[in-house]
Amino acid sequence: MQHVEKLSIALTAEMASAVREAVRSGEYASASEVVRDALRIWKAHQTARAREVEELRRAWREGVESGPATPLDVPKIKAKARAALARQQDRKRRA
Repeated sequence: MQHVEKLSIALTAEMASAVREAVRSGEYASASEVVRDALRIWKAHQTARAREVEELRRAWREGVESGPATPLDVPKIKAKARAALARQQDRKRRA
């Protein structure tokens, strides 16, 4: 078993009540288990957040490196989408 270090923490009355209720309900065996589980969840959240931030940075770099934006030809985009929809509906009618 890993070395266990005791810490003293301060919680709001609401948080302390939630910890006591989690133990009282049998969901956890002790307040320490509640805190350890909360820290595991927090650590996983921090790791996921770091991955999301890196993904956003990558997407930003890709956007910047792709060059300046160009105007969109909305009528052409709509025509292409309508043609694709028509092909899809035609395939469904034939099936």
